[in-house]
Amino acid sequence: MALNGKVAVVTGGAQGLGKGFAEVLLRHGAKVSLFDVVEDSGNATKTAFDKEFGPDRTLFCVCDVTSEKQFTDAFQKTVQSFGGIDIVCNNAGIINETDWEKTVAINLSGVIRGTYLAVEHLKKQNGGRGGVIINIASMAGLGPLPTCPVYTATKHGVVGFTRAMAMASEYGGYGVRLNMICPIFVRTGLLSSLDKEERAGDFYHLRDVNQKIMERFGTLEVSDVAKAFEKLVLDESKNGAALYVKTEGADYVKFPTQEDIEEKSKQ
Repeated sequence: MALNGKVAVVTGGAQGLGKGFAEVLLRHGAKVSLFDVVEDSGNATKTAFDKEFGPDRTLFCVCDVTSEKQFTDAFQKTVQSFGGIDIVCNNAGIINETDWEKTVAINLSGVIRGTYLAVEHLKKQNGGRGGVIINIASMAGLGPLPTCPVYTATKHGVVGFTRAMAMASEYGGYGVRLNMICPIFVRTGLLSSLDKEERAGDFYHLRDVNQKIMERFGTLEVSDVAKAFEKLVLDESKNGAALYVKTEGADYVKFPTQEDIEEKSKQ
């Protein structure tokens, strides 16, 4: 997928991974609409991007992904400003085991809402141009992170939902690819949540477990995950794929097939 002239939406785009993804897209010649709930960071990131890439390449929309109205309005504003949408990255996420309902609302419901809105704009049956949706999961979407059970649940949900939607798009002829990225620990502000009692809640006493897991798996820079994002966006052969990003590089996850499941049930 050639990105020059394409239009992208990135949620949580003002900082961290979202900012890294937006920069990759801009370097490839795309226009990017940054959705973020933090207005100061959003304006600062847009200003920086305007200086580097030109004033007409980015848009910032204040958007809380738990709000149907704000999300819908931000998509509409993007279409009005750039003439359509080709790429959507549902990246916004938090770690907050204390306020677990907020974690579910942002990490899972926000991804579902963002995906449905994206499909509505992208799919060919609605006059869209087709395109790609990248949903950001985590290593916690592939296996349990014992210090963050709710975060784990939301990321498992992102993986299952995205795989099902990818199949629905294929069977329905939407012309939309849906893939996910599952990185290990990334050096962003989100990582510090693991050491905060107000975020870890009842699992704060397990912070030493976090440290041991982090030492075992290592940590990534934003740029490492951005390379994986770039790979998934560009590769038109991938639909329903999960790219597991670790310190040694990125590998596609091999999920069990329906035949594998049926065979196992007979044992």
